[in-house]
Amino acid sequence: MLVQLSIRDIVLIDRLDLEFGRGLTVLTGETGAGKSILLDAFSLALGGRGDGSLVRTGESQGQIIAVFDLETNHPARLAAAAQSIDCEGDLILRRVQMADGRTRAFVNDQPVSVQALRAIAAPLVEIHGQHDDRALVDPAKHRALLDAFGGLQVQVDAVRKAFNDLKQARVDLADEEERIARVRADGDYLRHAHEELTKLSPRVKEEGELASRRTTMMQSEKVATELRDANQSLSGEHSPVAAISAVMRRLERRAAQAPELIEPSVKALSSALDALDSAAQTVDQALRDSRYDPRELEMVEERLFALRAASRKFNVPADQLSDLAERFGKDLAALDAGEALLVKLAQAVEDAAKRFDAAAATLSKSRAATAKALDKAVNGELAPLKLERAVFTTQIEANAREATAEGIDRVEFWVQTNPGTRAGPMMKVASGGELARFMLALKVVLADRGSAPTLVFDEIDTGVGGAVADAIGQRLARLSTKVQVLAVTHAPQVAARAVGHLRIAKGETGQGKRVATRVEPLLDGARQEEIARMLAGATITDEARAAAGKLLQGAG
Repeated sequence: MLVQLSIRDIVLIDRLDLEFGRGLTVLTGETGAGKSILLDAFSLALGGRGDGSLVRTGESQGQIIAVFDLETNHPARLAAAAQSIDCEGDLILRRVQMADGRTRAFVNDQPVSVQALRAIAAPLVEIHGQHDDRALVDPAKHRALLDAFGGLQVQVDAVRKAFNDLKQARVDLADEEERIARVRADGDYLRHAHEELTKLSPRVKEEGELASRRTTMMQSEKVATELRDANQSLSGEHSPVAAISAVMRRLERRAAQAPELIEPSVKALSSALDALDSAAQTVDQALRDSRYDPRELEMVEERLFALRAASRKFNVPADQLSDLAERFGKDLAALDAGEALLVKLAQAVEDAAKRFDAAAATLSKSRAATAKALDKAVNGELAPLKLERAVFTTQIEANAREATAEGIDRVEFWVQTNPGTRAGPMMKVASGGELARFMLALKVVLADRGSAPTLVFDEIDTGVGGAVADAIGQRLARLSTKVQVLAVTHAPQVAARAVGHLRIAKGETGQGKRVATRVEPLLDGARQEEIARMLAGATITDEARAAAGKLLQGAG
């Protein structure tokens, strides 16, 4: 519920801090005192349209802060969490209105777009009045209200799941039909290409290996001469091995005479012989490797050229030819098994459609029964609201051809305001005052079923008095046992039933005689005096005070 509302520099309001409790709180005051300004400011905090003219004259900006105390799993908290907003503690909505028309929005001090603010605030507050566009008169919402009244959410969820399953089954069937049609159109090409690639049997990295082997063989003849010369130098008659060996043997014979001189030299010569031997073996191996069969080169080139030709033909790198062959094989397998799969998917669509039709029909039947109960409950509230000749009906039009995730029903609230007149949609048939009272009757019936935690009623008692105003007050009070209710009213019968009473007035601030709106909480005698003013007008008589006292006593 709303626990605090702070307004700074909005039209006639310079500084205003209000606290709200549970139950029914009324806002009263003379015409022009600023009640509408307060509601306009509140709407701005909820994501309403901004306007630079709302900023108090002489100020650069205005600001509204609304603080809500909510349950942990309230939809507004979930909407805020979806925006990555820290939702611990109270939920604080803040809107800054610049004089140049720009606005900024914050939720728990985190900047958000106005659209995000509006989405978070939507489940927090409902504002109802004769002309307010936030009232629940949108036919698109009537189906959800009916479902909430009947406790049909489990059935609605089942229909939504069945609808989504049917939608997915149709997508799967359409995708496969498209795939099969595409494969069929290219069937001859696929078979020929798959046969060709299967016969070629390409391997990943094969092209690089063949190209490297071909290059090696083509270069072998050029380097073979040098390799033979190197081999002759290391192993032939001019090899230094024999000379080094002879020198090393002579030194070994002298080792006993001067070991400290001879041994290092012998060791070095031995290493040189080992190195020469290793070099000779390496060169000899390279010489053997340089030899090749011309037929092998021909085979390598033939295979390499075949791979490259296939690469150009199918417009893919040679290393991807094996993947392409596999894909062609799968497409052909899909083509061969396509008819059976299409039959299976078509059956899945038929089965899903049957499940959806059954679930939607069950929900539609439940809605029809719920509609009768809702009509009875709402009509039972109309007579005391001076709508005794009116009839409220819930129109349900079932059309399977226009099915949605919510079922096959189009739901709209209709009214007939007088016998003999044509019934029609509530928003079109009811006048402003009648519409407000119809909405009050609806909200009383739906109070604990899908309602926002805070309801605002803006002068729904306009044009009525006496017993009708008292009936409105009774219903607002009854409604306030389920949700928080704020009501702007001119009816003393309504004001007397409130648990909280705020008087709105305007006067000079003492600073250059600027006019400002003030809001004062009323208790006991002050409250009786305000209700007496509402009864008597400008001159408050003792009789009015006595009547006010009786109203308060009767309401208590």
